[in-house]
Amino acid sequence: MPVKSRVAAMMALLLGVSTPGVAAPSHEYLNPEIASGFTTRQAVTGQGYMVATANPLATQAGFEVLQAGGSAVDAAIAAQLVLGLTEPQSSGVGGGGFLVHYAADNGQLRVYDSRETAPAAARSDRFLRDGRPLPFEQAVDNGLSVGTPGLLRGLELAHRQHGVLPWRSLFQPAIELAKSGFEVSPRLHAQIVQSREALAAQPAAARYFLDENGQPWPVGHVLKNPDYAVVLTRVADQGADAFYTGDIARDIVAAVRAHPSPGDLSVEDLATYRAQVRDAVCGDYRAYRICGAPPPSSGPLAILQMLGILEHYPMGQLGPRSAQAWHYFTEAGRLAFADRGLYVADPAFVDVPMNEMLAPAYLAQRASLIQLGRSMGTARPGDPGKLISKRAAGDALEVPSTTHVVVADARGNVLSMTNSIESAFGSKIFVRGFLLNNELTDFSLSPEDSQGRLVANRVEPGKRPRSSMAPIIVFRDGRPYLAVGSPGGSAIINYVAKTLVGVLDWDLDIQQAIALPNIGSRNQATEVEKGSALTELGRLLQGLGHEVKFIDFPSGIQGIVMEDSVLTGGADPRREGLVLAPPAAPREPPAAAAAP
Repeated sequence: MPVKSRVAAMMALLLGVSTPGVAAPSHEYLNPEIASGFTTRQAVTGQGYMVATANPLATQAGFEVLQAGGSAVDAAIAAQLVLGLTEPQSSGVGGGGFLVHYAADNGQLRVYDSRETAPAAARSDRFLRDGRPLPFEQAVDNGLSVGTPGLLRGLELAHRQHGVLPWRSLFQPAIELAKSGFEVSPRLHAQIVQSREALAAQPAAARYFLDENGQPWPVGHVLKNPDYAVVLTRVADQGADAFYTGDIARDIVAAVRAHPSPGDLSVEDLATYRAQVRDAVCGDYRAYRICGAPPPSSGPLAILQMLGILEHYPMGQLGPRSAQAWHYFTEAGRLAFADRGLYVADPAFVDVPMNEMLAPAYLAQRASLIQLGRSMGTARPGDPGKLISKRAAGDALEVPSTTHVVVADARGNVLSMTNSIESAFGSKIFVRGFLLNNELTDFSLSPEDSQGRLVANRVEPGKRPRSSMAPIIVFRDGRPYLAVGSPGGSAIINYVAKTLVGVLDWDLDIQQAIALPNIGSRNQATEVEKGSALTELGRLLQGLGHEVKFIDFPSGIQGIVMEDSVLTGGADPRREGLVLAPPAAPREPPAAAAAP
């Protein structure tokens, strides 16, 4: 093809339009079902109730609870306790998270915040040595990285308000599986291989995750966890107090303080931990109302900013084939991440100007900064709350290891829940059959900048570190339409935003939207999923001044769409997720026209 024709074809792809006399290049990402380069999956359709998680055994546990008449919260509890066993590198009772719940009986939307907290003894220079931040590995694999776990307090609170089945019964699937054992999955094996050296350095973790020769258990090995079964049995019988007080709490504290780099978690920190019930942060996007966990999570707030910016651009007309659409998407991400880095932290400690950050006039002004033919590179934060002169940008680490669960029950209740222990295998401190988090590295390692301006997300006693978790429920005409979320560290924001654009702008089904290649900017390089069908598009973005990096982008998106009494679910092909629901009743064929 002549040079001029090639350029014309590239511009046609860039702008998402046809060029007379020029055939558009053929790319596999024109079919969003195979966009990511993974095995094609079909969306699951069902009726009545549905659950999707990152692990088949967890999904099965949640599904059986729904079959028994349990609520969305009941199913999520059973599924999460199994995830803590079969996907221990991602979440568990040693961590925390956010649960967004819609109650059909009264239309109430609540967020249950079980985010970890810094110990009462924590100080802002926690991760500094000689005035400089600790190297990544030292900060993470460290007793100082362990925050007070919150998960069980959050699940217990949600169950008191929305549970139907007995608390004790929800623990049985995980207890039985911990005793009988489960097969090590390919993903768990690969994660152990990747973290083998760090796990080997922790005797308790090494005994569980490695064989007698110090090698990772192979795929298919039946792994039993009797200690975890004992802990769950105690909590099932006595409630979360059994975890937060008594010998389990003392063992947690002893393990943290016995680490070569000891932490300062105390039994008082555990005994006084409380989950919070919060109002969701919400915003409108086209014909939809999008709601999610508020700060200390930055995820839904950043996503709402991105969508509020994208509303000024014709995303629906451009479609997933257009580099221009992804240019707008990544530029919106830069702008949202710039604000996120400066303004978002635990609202009990700092002013988070949420209303100002989501004001339509402010987002219109931010949208005007995007140039059609050139990337802005690194975006500067705006000043929506007149705080810019008082705030410093932080340097939190945020690495990707988390899990997400979505549930819709037969009563019309809907749940979207993201939980985490932060990095893969958390702090690597293994006690009583579970891993402890390293969530305190989600704080900025540096408390202030060279000018003495304080970082909003600095370490303070009792403070919750900023998160990127983004459990979201989307409403249409006042009713739940979509529940979605993902693991992935700070990349969660781009994963979930991509999926929302896929469903809401491009009319993809939820599985197609999940399978779209991952792409985004965290106000640094434009990151494109390595090996995906967006490789050539990434080169086109380079022509617009984007610094493009092709990286592994292992999202784990789960989603359920609710429409006309039919549930449609999707699970990320990049992980081992599964969607289960009773099959939808076949639709009646249209009646034949009467003979004339």
